[in-house]
Amino acid sequence: MPRSRINGNFIDKTFSIVANILLRIIPTTSGEKEAFTYYRDGMSAQSEGNYAEALQNYYEATRLEIDPYDRSYILYNIGLIHTSNGEHTKALEYYFRALERNPFLPQAFNNMAVICHYRGEQAIRQGDSEIAEAWFDQAAEYWKQAIALTPGNYIEAHNWLKITRRFE
Repeated sequence: MPRSRINGNFIDKTFSIVANILLRIIPTTSGEKEAFTYYRDGMSAQSEGNYAEALQNYYEATRLEIDPYDRSYILYNIGLIHTSNGEHTKALEYYFRALERNPFLPQAFNNMAVICHYRGEQAIRQGDSEIAEAWFDQAAEYWKQAIALTPGNYIEAHNWLKITRRFE
């Protein structure tokens, strides 16, 4: 049974009803409709912490989805799951792939920066300040891109850039 039929969350049910109405009204191919169904089910599973199920749905959605913009959000969500699972290298790969299709995803730049910053902190704990600085510099570049896309957001990152003198 599709997840959209078993989910008991009011917001998810409301989203599913609206999405189903839109799918009937908006002219789309059966493949696009099927891709969206997998994407929607992936989001539902992800919101419940069922990451394996979410990944299965997202992988199927990427197989079916042909629109680069829509694919970018699927790839971004796959990156989120890998981040949550501590698989940072995989997460970065999916964020890069999302940005290749849609360079206007500030949240992807932010998440990449967070991973780089974390790796910089790890390098400091391991006593490698040179590697740490390289990671921090990379984090700064990603945060600058996120901030450029959404001025006023990412205040903590903006402050970190100022404090560390990485903001131009």
